[in-house]
Amino acid sequence: MDLDALIGFRARIISNCSKVIIGKEDEILDVLICFLCSGHILIEDTPGTGKTMLLRSFAKTIGGSFKRVQFTPDVLPSDLTGINFYNQKTGEFEFRPGPLFANMILADEINRATPRTQSSLLEAMAERQITVDGVTHLMADTFMIMATQNPLESHGTFPLPDAQTDRFFMRISLGYMTRDEEMSVLSGKDTMDIVNELTPQTSQDEISMFRKMCRQIEVSEDVAGYLMDIVDRTRNDGRIRIGVSTRGALAAFHAAQALAGLEGRDFVLPEDIRKLAPSVFAHRLSLSGISGAGEDVRILEDIIQSTPVPLEEI
Repeated sequence: MDLDALIGFRARIISNCSKVIIGKEDEILDVLICFLCSGHILIEDTPGTGKTMLLRSFAKTIGGSFKRVQFTPDVLPSDLTGINFYNQKTGEFEFRPGPLFANMILADEINRATPRTQSSLLEAMAERQITVDGVTHLMADTFMIMATQNPLESHGTFPLPDAQTDRFFMRISLGYMTRDEEMSVLSGKDTMDIVNELTPQTSQDEISMFRKMCRQIEVSEDVAGYLMDIVDRTRNDGRIRIGVSTRGALAAFHAAQALAGLEGRDFVLPEDIRKLAPSVFAHRLSLSGISGAGEDVRILEDIIQSTPVPLEEI
């Protein structure tokens, strides 16, 4: 297992994306982990913090085809999946693919679309295929949906269905830059010009190799048990109505493997689970009663802090 190559891959991707998004190396790493695990990512934050630019720069860095869809209440499911139209010259119906047939799709402000349109993504996200008029079309191996979402307190937004939220591998938030970082952006080159100048830093063969490599990272029984201890506590906490799903537990398992590999280790540590759990688990929780913004993260962090770490018992 060539872990040095994996470390170099991480450095290339983060360095390239950091030309656009300054001071957000940890968030870029999260997007990379999600991509290596063939997952989809949701970025939730206030407008103007660089969500779209992060995803644009990552897509450009990875290479492959890229489509951006601006979600609004009048976007229909067929606007995403494509339609069968009648060709008068041939006298037959032909399929015209929608933007979901790109390698990487930026679903901008996904929660401004109606639930019907949001749900049209479910088959593509879960099964990597789209069915139109009874015909199934397969997606690319590197298919990834990168969605942005404004807080639900914003005017004119629709909460994502629980079934769709659970299919997002991670949910992250960027937050504001530091004062010095923001000063460098104000006086620097236009962000879109920087994005347009980015060049791909990898190939499809290399991506496939590293994805297989990440799945070979060892997870000991104790570390897997620690992961399940956290999952079980989310299912038995009175503050939580619905805890982490089995899909969520699998996501954390594979994310920890990818993080360990990107850090040059062929084994997973409990610290990997602790680091990734908020971004992998928090959006999958359904809380009891009325809760404010960020309450899911606070409850999850409380559960993580109170869960014994295996290595501490040695």
